[in-house]
Amino acid sequence: MAMAVQRLFKGVQVTVGPWTERGFFYDFHFPPESPLTDKDLKKIKKEMAKIMKANLPFVREEVTPAEAEARIRAAGEAYKLEILQSILQRDANAPITIYHIGEPAAPAAAAAPAAVVEGAAEGAAVPAPKSGGPAPWWDLCAGPHVERTGDIDPDAVELESIAGAYWRGDESAPMLTRIHGTAWESAEQLAAYKKLKEEAARRDHRKLGAELNLFSIQEASGGGLVYWHPPGAMVRHLIESFWKELHLARGYQLVYSPHIAKADLWQTSGHLDFYRENMYQQMQVEDENYQLRPMNCPFHISVYKAGYYSYRDLPLRFAELGTVYRYERSGTMHGLFRVRGFTQDDAHIFCLPSQITSEIKGVLDLVEETLGTFGFRDYEVNLSTRPEKSVGSDAIWETAEGALREALAAKGWGYQVDAGGGAFYGPKIDIKIRDAIGRKWQCSTIQLDFNLPERFDVVYMDSGSARQRPIMIHRAIFGSLERFFGVLIENYAGAFPLWLAPVQVRLLTVNDSLADYAHGVAAAMRASGVRVEVVGGASIGKLIRNAETAKTPVICVVGAREAESGSLSVRLYGGQELGSMPAQDVTQRISAATAARSGTF
Repeated sequence: MAMAVQRLFKGVQVTVGPWTERGFFYDFHFPPESPLTDKDLKKIKKEMAKIMKANLPFVREEVTPAEAEARIRAAGEAYKLEILQSILQRDANAPITIYHIGEPAAPAAAAAPAAVVEGAAEGAAVPAPKSGGPAPWWDLCAGPHVERTGDIDPDAVELESIAGAYWRGDESAPMLTRIHGTAWESAEQLAAYKKLKEEAARRDHRKLGAELNLFSIQEASGGGLVYWHPPGAMVRHLIESFWKELHLARGYQLVYSPHIAKADLWQTSGHLDFYRENMYQQMQVEDENYQLRPMNCPFHISVYKAGYYSYRDLPLRFAELGTVYRYERSGTMHGLFRVRGFTQDDAHIFCLPSQITSEIKGVLDLVEETLGTFGFRDYEVNLSTRPEKSVGSDAIWETAEGALREALAAKGWGYQVDAGGGAFYGPKIDIKIRDAIGRKWQCSTIQLDFNLPERFDVVYMDSGSARQRPIMIHRAIFGSLERFFGVLIENYAGAFPLWLAPVQVRLLTVNDSLADYAHGVAAAMRASGVRVEVVGGASIGKLIRNAETAKTPVICVVGAREAESGSLSVRLYGGQELGSMPAQDVTQRISAATAARSGTF
């Protein structure tokens, strides 16, 4: 794609072009006088097809930093030069590799006679491009690639959109043009992807959030904070109540902590040293610097340190639905999935080394029960082990990683190992869920921490009255309520299961004379905990359509016959007609589904 863009548009510079989970993007600097438009994508794709048809080889070449710099300067690629410099800053001895599309020009070939086609046998000859084909093109790249451009099916490639993107995500840097695309092995796979994309658009939580009056994100708060509207707030209340119920039953103790603290606390925790760019600016109160909290952990440690504990008191499990604040650049925020203020379903466990396995197993059980209640039972699990730079002894790392493996084995869960992917303060388990259309979402995380207990001098007394450090376990099930709520909206396509629906039943009156009966039924339902609305004032057809649009699980028509017999004419969301039922039976069935946290009427 980059080759096609530079062939078609003069004066364009390339920057970075990574793959993503379902495609790729490439950022370009276009001259201000000739910006790219959506109409140009068709032209670019046509040029890409020509390059594929020419069946050019991808040729890997390794060069010295000096040679790479000389070529980049000759090409006038300022961004490419900055990329080279950043590579060498990370590792002055890093190999510098260039990939060519088409056989390199003579000077390049002379500079690197060992260049070979990726995947070809060593020393194999590079086939020349077809006569009249596109001239060679190159870029800095780690590779690898397919062997030839002809290995790519033009009918399995799609250029999807263009967007603006700051260079390196820095708002003070130049604005670039980002082209998004996707590529598959076959046209059939591309068609399946497009269908999935259409379904994802139908489920977009931002669109459904507005249509169902669930939430909004308003500029009055800087665009990064969530306003929970009554229907969305009701769903949140139900999620929080369920969460608290489960945690109390499993021996957790609820805590509440401030939203702000003196900056010294964040200096001790290390956040000011390692996380400052993601924190809001400090504010001064009575000559003291204060900081909005980006994490809950230091507060939970403060609660622990306010007491005195022996080995007999452990484990201690503190849990909080704690709102945290993190500075996100305006261009990076995305609905409920990336905001500046969100509520973590946070908990911290202080335990003995000998208790790690049982505590992790307990957390995994809680993950399974919690997520399973919302219908998520398909997980991808990753175990991240000790990185090169870390704190803690070899013995404690071995104990911790072994405990995580034992807990996963006890659950019977398969997992992938991310070698060296743990935090510097301990190993971790990350759990991704798959939704109704197969997409993966990062939710639960379980992290062991040897660092904060040391930084805050957290101790317990052992059997010999000696001071010892407890192991600290950080864990979240949902990750954040905001993000999890967005996942739920998209997973259910806005049609929440009966137990979780903000309004469980709508009573639709055929005319105003039936309002008294309908409100009497509604009062009895509310007394049983059923969430109900009475709606009238329009034709019954329109009232049913409105109830369907609102995705109300149970829709009951109230006519003269129903009023006389004390019944309701019942239909379910989606159009299934159940006919006439006693109003009391409808109430009992909804109450039973709510108690069982079921979606079935």
